[in-house]
Amino acid sequence: MEGFRRKTPEELLYSIFKIRTGRLKIYIGAVSGSGKTYHMLREGQTLRNQGIDVVVCAVSTMRRPETVEQLEGLERVPSIHWMKGDVEKKDLNLEQLLERNPEVVLVDGLAHWNRPGAKFATRLEDIQYLLGRGVSVITTVNVYELDGVTELAQKLTGIEAEATVPADTLELADEVRLIDVSPETILKRLNEGNIPNLNLKDPKLLQRGNIGKLRELALRLMAEDVNESLEKYREKEGLVGPSGATERILVAAQYHWNGSIHIRRGQQIAKRLGGDLQVVTFANPHQTLSKESAQFKRSIEKLADKVGAEFEELPLTHRRRLPATLVRYATLNNVTRIVLGHSKQSFWQDFWHGSIANGILRKTKNVDVFFVADRADYEGERVLPTKSSPSLPAIEPYRRLSSEEIEQKIERIKRGKFKVYIGAAPGVGKTYMMLREGNDLRKKNIDVAIGLLETHGREETSAQVGELQTVPRAKISYKGTELEEMDVSAILRRNPEVVLIDELAHTNVPGSLNRKRYDDILQVLEAGVSVISTMNVQHLESLNDSVEQITGVRVRETVPDSILGMADEVELIDVAPKALQQRLREGKVYAMNKVAQALGNFFKIGNLIALRELALREIADDVDERLESWERNGSLRGPWRRRESIFVCITISCNADRLIRRGFRIAHRLKADWHVIYVHVGPVISEEVQKRIQVLQDLTGRLGGKYETQRAESYKQLPEVILEKAAQLHSTQMIVGQSARGFWQSLLRKSVVRSILRHGRHMDVLIVADFDPHMRIENE
Repeated sequence: MEGFRRKTPEELLYSIFKIRTGRLKIYIGAVSGSGKTYHMLREGQTLRNQGIDVVVCAVSTMRRPETVEQLEGLERVPSIHWMKGDVEKKDLNLEQLLERNPEVVLVDGLAHWNRPGAKFATRLEDIQYLLGRGVSVITTVNVYELDGVTELAQKLTGIEAEATVPADTLELADEVRLIDVSPETILKRLNEGNIPNLNLKDPKLLQRGNIGKLRELALRLMAEDVNESLEKYREKEGLVGPSGATERILVAAQYHWNGSIHIRRGQQIAKRLGGDLQVVTFANPHQTLSKESAQFKRSIEKLADKVGAEFEELPLTHRRRLPATLVRYATLNNVTRIVLGHSKQSFWQDFWHGSIANGILRKTKNVDVFFVADRADYEGERVLPTKSSPSLPAIEPYRRLSSEEIEQKIERIKRGKFKVYIGAAPGVGKTYMMLREGNDLRKKNIDVAIGLLETHGREETSAQVGELQTVPRAKISYKGTELEEMDVSAILRRNPEVVLIDELAHTNVPGSLNRKRYDDILQVLEAGVSVISTMNVQHLESLNDSVEQITGVRVRETVPDSILGMADEVELIDVAPKALQQRLREGKVYAMNKVAQALGNFFKIGNLIALRELALREIADDVDERLESWERNGSLRGPWRRRESIFVCITISCNADRLIRRGFRIAHRLKADWHVIYVHVGPVISEEVQKRIQVLQDLTGRLGGKYETQRAESYKQLPEVILEKAAQLHSTQMIVGQSARGFWQSLLRKSVVRSILRHGRHMDVLIVADFDPHMRIENE
């Protein structure tokens, strides 16, 4: 076991070095004014209250009242002021800091060039000098000030960084925390005069789309950073296969003209799903490639490099070994989806030579398989058809609106604003931030009330209530017990401008006005009252399966994705897993008698890392969707130019819910219509089956799809009915579940999946894998 292995001399020296070195924490944000300094100073106050010696040096509050307030009581070490042209700069006073020798220094602006003649050229070097002398540092940086991101940010937005830090700077930190703020919040702070210097830095920073792009860059950068931590953890634990937090696409290409088509298709999928792309080919090491194959290899390598994919050629001595080799490679590389072409072999060719597709499907666990449509044979074309995106309809300014359209616009104008704070897990500070914003609004003479608050006994959270008024809860009798719920009617009578409502995913007590709290919120919004609410990422309906894959827990209370989609603002509250575990141990999340159980279950470090990555990627995708709605070329993932129609084929098994959620997520990313079809065999549908159908129909409806039940006289008719319905709906992609039947069953009854693959080659077909939560491999 890892714990009994003797450390190498290098590992021992590094461990001793870390003991004597200060700790580095970095707050990262999209732009200035996102709140990095506020949170840094607030942490300084928390450390000071714990008896830790904290000082401040070279910190800029931008004269924001709430940030200035956080400076109170913190000792300042004077910085060195100097002029660069007409702009005043602040350098760290290293001599005074070392003489003072505090435990922690708070300093702004990690990306900073020092004055000529200073001991070091940059602030990063100053900080490394302090760390080497045992002084811990907490600092801040903007995402576009990181080398590597700087060039991309400049290309996307035209914004140039005044100073930068090396790309690997975040790797030096013991902890990195993202401060996520919506463009609306930044622009509101700017209009209120709370970010006075932003106007002077670069006018492009004032554009909502540019702030959104930088925000998405910050979210995706953090997600990649967290993913590296997750992979290291999973490797240490001997876990293999997909984590459930991210997508990784593997294209299995041939040295053939269609190899480039499959790679391009894989690239499109990876972009829209926000995943990595790998390309693998196979060659017999004992044979020399033909001249034609060698030419195709060069073009495939060149294309892989162009689209940013990793390329690898695997040795293969016999065709029948390809499925096992490919599946093992996919598993060891944490691939979530294999992309390959449809087989062109006949039934008898498959029988005698072996079917690669069937071999892959038999061996895969936790890995989906995507078969690319062979449109060349069916449509006489080798290139994917391009059509303008349906998500951006043409603007017709002179067309008179219908009465229905006018009514819809009026309803939208009347509706209150909706903001959601989302986190990776309980205890990250969502409710705290909601209350803090409520108090900020109250100071601006906006009428704010608390509709429902759950502090869970957290003193920090309760202290944020301040002078905010709480609307009394309704008392509801249920099974002889009097329970309390949010009183929607009382909120509407009180009629505040803004109401704070905790726990968006909550299910109300039977007998309440509405079944779910999000229904309560919709009613409040329709009455013209704005709402600020909170939720955890695991409650999002379409992520239910990913969360179960990560944590082993099936979350019962969910929120339809459309509810989050209708929010005017969504902000992520990000906390590092170890910091959250520490909060838990200190009794700041749950009561002390529940801490040990929580740490051993949901709050295990691996779960928290994966949930954090899931939350970062989900909000990055949400930001990208909003960018796409603001600007035609705003999406960082690029436009999706094919008109897609998704066809989800289900049974009534427990796997059907998972297929429906997968269908929704794919359709949502591709801006596609989607249909769910269940084909019932036989003339009669029993009452039990009808109840199950209703559950599946309700789930489809909540996620915005269209459900339909079809009939077949016998099992032999199933493929024919399915393919005929898919053709009627002009489906471009079919989603089906992996067949769980054994060898003898396959002999007695023809596989529906195999029939679809044989006769549905004109469509993309995605086979969704069965999930094995215990999949692992021994460390080598």
